[in-house]
Amino acid sequence: MRDIDLRLEYGEVLGVVGASEAGKTTLCLVASGLAPRAIRGTLTGRLLIDGIDVAGQRMHELTALVGVCFQDPATQLSGVNATVFEEVAFGPMNLGLPVEEVVERTTDSLAALRIGHLSERDPARLSGGQMQLVAIGGLLAMRPAHLVLDEPTAQLDPAGTSLVADALARLASGGSSILIAEQKTDLLARICDRVVALDHGGLRLSGQSRAVLADPSLQALGVEEPSIVRLRRLASEAGEDPARLEEEAP
Repeated sequence: MRDIDLRLEYGEVLGVVGASEAGKTTLCLVASGLAPRAIRGTLTGRLLIDGIDVAGQRMHELTALVGVCFQDPATQLSGVNATVFEEVAFGPMNLGLPVEEVVERTTDSLAALRIGHLSERDPARLSGGQMQLVAIGGLLAMRPAHLVLDEPTAQLDPAGTSLVADALARLASGGSSILIAEQKTDLLARICDRVVALDHGGLRLSGQSRAVLADPSLQALGVEEPSIVRLRRLASEAGEDPARLEEEAP
């Protein structure tokens, strides 16, 4: 990657789009402080979280600052808990919170993602989509100030994706900053304040989500336009007034 200069404010949701190999995962690794620690490479420049240069932070200190979620839920689950409830509670417990607060956070996360019925199930015996929701639930229960997600809904159906969108929007409204790389542009149109588009490791587009997601050059970068943008375009081509469409986002 090269020439990346981004700032994410508290309560802001920043979407990242781009074709495969555009640099989305690398950006997520850098933003979370995992790169270049967890992968080979050299970082030129600085990453500041809460004004702190992460180069001087230990990994356990970083995990207290930033919650991270990647595509494969199997890599997110602890593998040591016998039930979904225990798995979602695992993070808050490690924060040393009172038991009552751990239970409250866990119950709230399960309810938000509508997976309370899985509470007593073995996490290792769930479907891929269910595992993904459990992994996200564990992250939500941590209530991180900053959140980095790399295609967190890759294994989810539209209903599951919508639940995650609602949960992330609630976190942002509470002041959490969220960076999310995602192929589902309908999701980004729904929750993002700003969107950036990457191409071959560089920044090609950056701006308010509505403007970037409607940019004609986006498809040339291998990014599908959101449904609402496509409907507006088709309406305009048919001679209809796009403003008549009921607009929710972007």
